[in-house]
Amino acid sequence: MNKTKRIASTALVLSAMLSLGACSGMSKQGQNTAIGAGVGAVGGAVLTGGSTLGTLGGAAVGGVIGHEASK
Repeated sequence: MNKTKRIASTALVLSAMLSLGACSGMSKQGQNTAIGAGVGAVGGAVLTGGSTLGTLGGAAVGGVIGHEASK
C-alpha cells in the first residue's frame, strides 16, 4: 500500500507541474478559467463522493466562475 501511495503522489506532482507549464502562453482570463475548472472539479468530486457527474459539474461551474472573475 505504501508503494501505491508513493506512485500516486508522484503522478499527482508530475501532472500538476505539467498543467502549470501549459498555462504559460495563456491569457490571464484563460489561466483563471483553467484554474477555476480544476478547483471546481476537485470540489465537486469531494462534495459528491467522487461521482462523475459531480466532478464534471464542479469543473463547469468553477470554469465559469474563473472566467467571469477575471473580467
